[in-house]
Amino acid sequence: MKPLEGIRILDFSRVLAGPMATQILAEMGAEVTKVERPGTGDESRVFEPRVAGGESAYFLAFNRGKRSLTLNLKSVDGQELARRLVTASDVVLENFLPGEMERFGLGYHGLAGLNPGLIYVSSTGFGQTGPYRDRPGYDTVFQALSGVMHLTGHADGPPAKAGIPIADMSSGLWIAIAILSGLVGRARSGKGCRVDLSMMDVQASLLALAAARLFALDDDVTRAGTEHPGRVPSAAFECRDGGWLHISGSDQHWSALCAVLGLAELAADRALDKNAGRVAERERVMAAMRTAMLLHDRALLAEKLRSAGIPAGEVNTVREILGDPHMKARGMVGAFEHPSAGRVPALRTPVRYEGFDDPDIGVPPQLGGDTDRILSEELGLDAAEIDALKIEGVI
Repeated sequence: MKPLEGIRILDFSRVLAGPMATQILAEMGAEVTKVERPGTGDESRVFEPRVAGGESAYFLAFNRGKRSLTLNLKSVDGQELARRLVTASDVVLENFLPGEMERFGLGYHGLAGLNPGLIYVSSTGFGQTGPYRDRPGYDTVFQALSGVMHLTGHADGPPAKAGIPIADMSSGLWIAIAILSGLVGRARSGKGCRVDLSMMDVQASLLALAAARLFALDDDVTRAGTEHPGRVPSAAFECRDGGWLHISGSDQHWSALCAVLGLAELAADRALDKNAGRVAERERVMAAMRTAMLLHDRALLAEKLRSAGIPAGEVNTVREILGDPHMKARGMVGAFEHPSAGRVPALRTPVRYEGFDDPDIGVPPQLGGDTDRILSEELGLDAAEIDALKIEGVI
C-alpha cells in the first residue's frame, strides 16, 4: 500500500510546476487525472528534445503515473463533465491566469458548493492579488524578478540563470506541500480550502539567507560564483587535471584542511582559526588555496580530504552523477516501458518508506488515452454518448 492511495486529484495544470507536483503525488499512490485539450494536450508534449517514437522527453519527465482525459473547457458540455468529476475528487489543481477558471464555470467557490471538502490549488505566476496578478511569466522571468538571477554567476560576470528550472521546480515542490497540508487540515476539520500559490512568492521565499543578511547588515548580496558570502573556505577549486572540486569546511575542519593541502603558513596564523577571521582575509586564504589545489589531481585529493573528515565533492557532470555508484545503490535511476517510446530511463522519486510501499516509476499517459474509460466507468456515459462528444469536439 502506498501512502496516498484513495486520494483523487483532478489536474488542470500544464508544462512543469503543476505536473511535477502531481507526478510526485501519483507515484506516492494518488489517482491523478490529467485534463488536457483535445487534439493538442499539454503544450509540453511537443517540447524538445524528443525520444524514440517522437515523444517529448520534457513531457515524459513530469507526467508519470497519471491518466489523461481530454476535455474542451470552453464548451458547455466539457465544463459540465468537469464539474461532475469534481464531485468525486479530493483535489483540483489549476495554473490558468487568474479568473480563467471562473470563466469556465470552474472557480473555487462554485466547485466548493458541489464538494465542500475540496482542496483547490491555484498556481499562478504572481498570485490572485497584487498589481502583477495578470502578468504572464516563465521560469527565467521569475528568476530575474525575484533576485535569484542577480545572485547567480561570478562576481565579475553578468547575472546567470540557475542550471535547472529552479522557479518551476521549487514551485512544484510547494504545490505538493500545499496539497498534502490541505488534505491533513481537511482530515482534522472536515473542511476543504483554496490555496493561492504564486511562483513569484516561492522564489522570494528562497532568498531567506540573502534576506537575513540584508536585514542584519544592510548588505545587498551580489554574485559570488561558487563561494559562500559568509564562510571561508566554501567554493569550487580547479585541480591539476582540470577537474573541479568543491570544499565546504567549518572551524573544526580548518587545521586538517591546511595539513592536507600543505598550507603551513595559514595554519600557523591564529587569526584564521575562526571563520570570521578567514572571511576578513578571504582574498589571501582563497588565493593560497587555489594555488595549492592546482598541485593535486581531483580524484586523489577528494579521497584525501574525505579521509580527513573534510566535506568535499567533485563537481560532476549530469552523466557522471547518473552513473555514480551511490546513485545506483540508492536506485535513483530506473526506467519505464512506454507504448511508443519503448524503454525510457527516468529518475525515481527520492522518497523511501518503511511501513508503506515505495513510489514506483509510473508511465506517462498518451493523450486522451483514458477518456473513454473515465467517462464510462466514473460518469456512466454509454458508447453512443461518448461518440457524440467526440464528434462535437468536447473530448
